[in-house]
Amino acid sequence: MFEGKGKVSEIELLYRKYGAALLLFAAAITGERCRAQDIVHHVFLKLIENGNLRRAEDKKAYLFACVRNAVLNEHKLGSRLTSLDSEMPWFSPPDRDYAGEQNLKRALTALPDDQREVVVLHLWGEFTFSQIGDLLGVSSNTAASRYRYALDKLREAMVSKENSRAHSR
Repeated sequence: MFEGKGKVSEIELLYRKYGAALLLFAAAITGERCRAQDIVHHVFLKLIENGNLRRAEDKKAYLFACVRNAVLNEHKLGSRLTSLDSEMPWFSPPDRDYAGEQNLKRALTALPDDQREVVVLHLWGEFTFSQIGDLLGVSSNTAASRYRYALDKLREAMVSKENSRAHSR
């Protein structure tokens, strides 16, 4: 079952390095922080038990793919989808704009799943469009297009929200 301390140490280092980004990615897909935590922890437990990490050329991409697959598998098994926790902190700017943060969270939640995945992978996972394409099984051009469409929708949502706030003052 366990192949020694070296494997666990490597997995622990990967968890420390990518755990927060994986949790954000899983939460963006599931809409639920607790489920996201369970999924990320389950992925790492399976890695410790099975040692599948040796075959992965790009360990970061492999971890994100594992988390995505675990979420999709759970969803296929009939688990219900819920909205994102509105109190979950996504951003930590120095001068926090709570209203802007809430508007952006709503706009992100309103994006189609495929576009939201690309935004989270690119911005928080720091993946290239080529890596995202490989992870999602689409071309890098498709991943880049989804990102552009998502940014256009986010920009439009944020500008219209700002305009409506300006007119109501």
